[in-house]
Amino acid sequence: MSTKFPILQNPGRSGGHPRPPRTPKPSWLKVQAPSGASYNTIKERMRGLELFTVCEEAHCPNVGECWGGGTATIMLMGGTCTRGCRFCAVDTGKPGALDPDEPLNAAQAVVAMGVRYIVLTSVNRDDLPDGGASHFAECVDHLKRLDPSIMVEVLIPDFMGDTAAIDTLIATGCEVIAHNVETTPRLTRRVRDARASWDQSIAVLDHIKRAGRGKGPGGIDILAKTSVMVGLGETEDEVIDAMKALRAVDVDVITFGQYLQPTPKHLPVVEFVTPEQFDRYAELAKLYGFAYVASGPLVRSSYRAGELYLERHIDSLKSNRRVG
Repeated sequence: MSTKFPILQNPGRSGGHPRPPRTPKPSWLKVQAPSGASYNTIKERMRGLELFTVCEEAHCPNVGECWGGGTATIMLMGGTCTRGCRFCAVDTGKPGALDPDEPLNAAQAVVAMGVRYIVLTSVNRDDLPDGGASHFAECVDHLKRLDPSIMVEVLIPDFMGDTAAIDTLIATGCEVIAHNVETTPRLTRRVRDARASWDQSIAVLDHIKRAGRGKGPGGIDILAKTSVMVGLGETEDEVIDAMKALRAVDVDVITFGQYLQPTPKHLPVVEFVTPEQFDRYAELAKLYGFAYVASGPLVRSSYRAGELYLERHIDSLKSNRRVG
């Protein structure tokens, strides 16, 4: 049975959005072509499994670093989103029915890929009673059964604020649950779909932390993670206020990355934020108490440097739990 998971529509493909015009970008946004033994191995395994990842389909600039370090991100539940955020190139419309075989097929494909850390994400599925939470959870359950050593991060939508849906994911014993606020409170209505709100996202992260205590593998706390895009017109003070609000609900991990306009139909880039400013955001985030921060022009929500830290941190939590 096919394990092909359709996800993002590539800009420029037939039937997709037109390619954006080429515009000069700062030198710090250029990366080397991905290569290396681990990268090539994972790429070949995915070709054989017909497994598509967010890493390739979204043209993530860190694909070489992540695959070279043994991590990847896949998207479940199809490539059509029920929302229309103005920063995202995923198609908006009426999604098809869920494939009941996808959770097991995806888990088997992930194990075959040989990664140590997997990020599972999805489009918004507001058409489903639980937003797709049970579908997510089934995939995690299969992964934990097939290979308990694989660390699992689930990057979830807001499930319309449904805490029962979040609890479904918490019950799987995954190590990390991420939900992205994407931007600052003032820009939320401009950047995200009208059904998303800053307060709702904060409530989701708050619930992850409170309900996830002691619910991770071996009784550790599930880590809460979020991501912020910059370059959309936010001020430094607004980013600082966002960080403070996130720490007020005990979010553990935060990432900062440069927003890049995927097509001419999407929001334009207001500013290419300098590496020095990203360093400043990292310093401030550590000062405010985040356990880990990844901050840089090319950083994305699922970023190998952060996951390398999380692997060590989670292993430490599990060791301390056993000793205690």
